[in-house]
Amino acid sequence: MSQAAEERCFHCQLEIPAGADFPVEIEGVSQPMCCVGCQAVASAIVNGGLTQFYQYRSESADRPDEDSQHSWTVYDLPEVQQDFVLQLDGSDRQAQLLLGGITCAACVWLIEQHVQRLPQVSKVRVNASTHRCWISYDESEGSLSEIFASLSDVGFRPQPATDENQNRLLDDENRKALRRLSIAGLGMMQVGMVAIALYGGELFGISDQWQGYLRFISFLFATPVVFYSAVPFYQAAWRAIKTRHLVMDVPVSIAIILAYSASVWATLSSGPDVYFDSVSMFTFLLLIGRYLEMRARHRAGFAAGNLAQLLPPTAHRCDSDKNVETVPLKLINAGDTVMVMSGETIPCDGHVLEGRSQVDESLLTGESMAVAKTVGQNVAAGTVNGESPLWIKVTALGNNTRLSSISRLVAQAEQEKPAQVAIADRVAAYFVAAVLIIAAAVFLFWWQYKPEDALWITLSVLVVTCPCALSLATPVALTAATNRLRRQGLLIVKGHVIETLTKLSRVVFDKTGTLTEGQPTVAKVICHQNDLSEEKVLSLAAALERGNSHPIAKAFRGFEQQLEIENIQSHTGAGVSGLWQGKELRLGRAAFVLVNNPIDTQAIVLAVDGELTAEIFLQDPLRESAEPAISHLGDKQVQIELLSGDATATVCHIAEKLNIGEASALVSPEQKLSKVRSYQEQGETVMMVGDGINDVPVLSGADVSVAMSGASDIAQTHADSLLLSGDLRALPNAIDSSFFARKIISQNMAWAIGYNVCALPLAAAGLVPPYAAAIGMSASSLIVVLNALRLNKL
Repeated sequence: MSQAAEERCFHCQLEIPAGADFPVEIEGVSQPMCCVGCQAVASAIVNGGLTQFYQYRSESADRPDEDSQHSWTVYDLPEVQQDFVLQLDGSDRQAQLLLGGITCAACVWLIEQHVQRLPQVSKVRVNASTHRCWISYDESEGSLSEIFASLSDVGFRPQPATDENQNRLLDDENRKALRRLSIAGLGMMQVGMVAIALYGGELFGISDQWQGYLRFISFLFATPVVFYSAVPFYQAAWRAIKTRHLVMDVPVSIAIILAYSASVWATLSSGPDVYFDSVSMFTFLLLIGRYLEMRARHRAGFAAGNLAQLLPPTAHRCDSDKNVETVPLKLINAGDTVMVMSGETIPCDGHVLEGRSQVDESLLTGESMAVAKTVGQNVAAGTVNGESPLWIKVTALGNNTRLSSISRLVAQAEQEKPAQVAIADRVAAYFVAAVLIIAAAVFLFWWQYKPEDALWITLSVLVVTCPCALSLATPVALTAATNRLRRQGLLIVKGHVIETLTKLSRVVFDKTGTLTEGQPTVAKVICHQNDLSEEKVLSLAAALERGNSHPIAKAFRGFEQQLEIENIQSHTGAGVSGLWQGKELRLGRAAFVLVNNPIDTQAIVLAVDGELTAEIFLQDPLRESAEPAISHLGDKQVQIELLSGDATATVCHIAEKLNIGEASALVSPEQKLSKVRSYQEQGETVMMVGDGINDVPVLSGADVSVAMSGASDIAQTHADSLLLSGDLRALPNAIDSSFFARKIISQNMAWAIGYNVCALPLAAAGLVPPYAAAIGMSASSLIVVLNALRLNKL
């Protein structure tokens, strides 16, 4: 269909030349494009789930280079980047991409090494299970499109990491793998039948004419296997060679090409032997091994995409008269009221305006028991309303929700590459080089000793020693263990946690919000000035604590009045201060509030202009899980200590109730950090569990740190892990899981090394035919992955 001369290109808005026919379907409508370049870029935008770019663009896009169908410049536009690029400080950015073409851990290493050379790139991390890539870069040093082009240059097709793209990528990968596997299987069976006739002819006699005919038939069936099914091996090997790296696909490709070439030569020259059956068989076996390994790795991964994919596409928006309108979720704004029916997923963060129900928060916390929600209580996006309708006032949407925050923490965890994984990757690269050298030596030896066997023995050496299992031994086990801990309610954020937990010797707890529920309530108020009532004291305290995320601040919610407090300042580990009617207010510990005349009290103290105004006594119940968690940690011969800034009597009472032998009160954040460092200097490995801003220094300094689910944002950012469920019993469970993960890793490494040590001399001695080598290599990798998956079934 030709386009009218006056018709404009949907992408660049230039006139469409007569006869141009480059349509792209956008949101169900076929839109005209002026050239193949615009068609390619528009298709990239649509495939990336970024069609909203066309809704929000303020001016027409530039026409891309028509000589390139893979123009990446569209991804430099802020409107396009908003869904997959996170803005950090200044010009620093972090892009989350999906990469097609990843086949093994060596591909991950190749991508990281290649992209890291770009001047704007500071950090690259790739997850082989989910094909996600995180790239930290400085926008002032270079563009994102240059990074896309660099990835494309080495054969990996990048695209934005949206949930739709992730599912499409995995489906496409699965479909292509099955297609190549089917061709290889069909070719192997046909070549195998012909091979039976050839082997029988060698035993019982066969004419040269029939032998040549049967070899030619084998050549016809083996050729699609070599030039279609085995292409992924060549692509990965060529990428590695171009960038001067060695990966495990290099020896595999050499083996296939050598065996096929030698067989073709023997067919044309009536040579002694052909290997079409061996080539077809070990190509099929390698492909089926990789396919099973791929499926298993996906199972071991956290999820196919972000947690945000669990949000509903629409929401029920209500007006002031409770009229309900179903609208796309993107049209909901903060401050709107939405109704969530029973059985529906809550689409936003907010608080309940009306209704009472049970909400399933297992997605966020790992806790299977539903939580009662009533008026005034907070709800989170992605949780499921169980019983009755709820009317919710929206406070956060999209990337600002707690669900997205957890998703970003998961992404941060996936970026982390523990030391043992990096070591295994480097060992695998050196191992490939050693294999090539050994294979050359084996070929030279057998060429001198028994030339007719030199080729297939060399092929066996190349295939049987492929270090796939070595590269997979550690990462699949760590991924499975991390997934297991997340289901128990402990989200691992830093890659070293599982390894460090096996060395743990001491656990240090904060008190408020950690061992206690973190929901303090006012038990009693003693006023020391007659002109201020109890109600006024509490309203002043509430005004001072407004916006503070410390657990103590929660005790004063509900007492707010319209009081004007100026110059409010938070003093870490001490209290808060501000100006009210020209007078200085202080609320907090007695030593901070009453600088000149402190008193001995367990209460929170309020002072006006340095004069004692009131003592506010709070009560905060212990967590139900605190006692069993402390008991189980003690059973593991781990030292338990309580460090708190609270009064001595309160801290001693908690320590006695939980049977904690070491406890310190009135401890400042600096003193907490100093104490943890002193233990570290003595050779101890310390875990810190806390939740407040005052715990940030010690959380950063501990060997392993755990922030509670209700912790301040800054505490969560500096912690190595996040206790989503709030159930402290997840801590001893995490230690058990870490020891089991270490056992699995040791088993995997022992198997991978032992297999290669045993298989190499057998193959070099001519005792392992090529098809058996392929079976052994594939089985070795699969055993490693399946062994790691045992962690998911604890």
